[in-house]
Amino acid sequence: MNGRLKVIGVMLAVFGLAFIAGGGYAYYKTDQGAKALQAFSAAQNVKLNYNEEGQLVDRGEVEGAQSIMSLLVNDWGYAVNTAELDPNDPLVNTASEYMYQMATISYHTLHGATTVVLDEDVTTEDGTVFKAGTYEFQNDGRYWTGFDRSNPIEGAAREQIWTGTAHALIGELGVGSVTASTLQVGLGIAAFMAGIGATFLLTGLGLVWATQAQTERAKAPALRPATTTA
Repeated sequence: MNGRLKVIGVMLAVFGLAFIAGGGYAYYKTDQGAKALQAFSAAQNVKLNYNEEGQLVDRGEVEGAQSIMSLLVNDWGYAVNTAELDPNDPLVNTASEYMYQMATISYHTLHGATTVVLDEDVTTEDGTVFKAGTYEFQNDGRYWTGFDRSNPIEGAAREQIWTGTAHALIGELGVGSVTASTLQVGLGIAAFMAGIGATFLLTGLGLVWATQAQTERAKAPALRPATTTA
């Protein structure tokens, strides 16, 4: 029985070492990704704005930053990690900072304004006539799909407000946020694998130690009480 338990202990220890090695490799690859993301963020040098009290501001106003945060948290349902919003490190390089910057661009686009010029009268399919002229268009929270393209003013305003640059920046920031979140998951997986490996290793070594001690006790000569003669 002791021999079988010892074999099981050795196998558990080997499995533990394999898990620890896997956890170490996962950590190594995750660390490489984190360094690459940091280098990418530093090269872009996009930073959030804070006031002297350490509060987020947008165009110098705390209220503007609060509106952006409301869009991010309430409208988009994103769980912001406030620990990642550090006024001493304003570089955008964490998941929450990427998402906040994405919300900033989206907020100003959703509330942007543009001028639409119709060179000639336009009659829509329902018979509505839009006279030639200059129109000031204020976006009231429309996303790209929220514009009525049958309306010549809205159709033209959509292209001018939701520009290719806005789409590109939002897409780029989204990739940054997902990458940062994935790296955090990678660290968690590495720690989980290392924890399982350590458990297997300690359990296996414990079995080997226990069976070895039992074997040594079994081999030890039995002590008999000394006999005396009258």
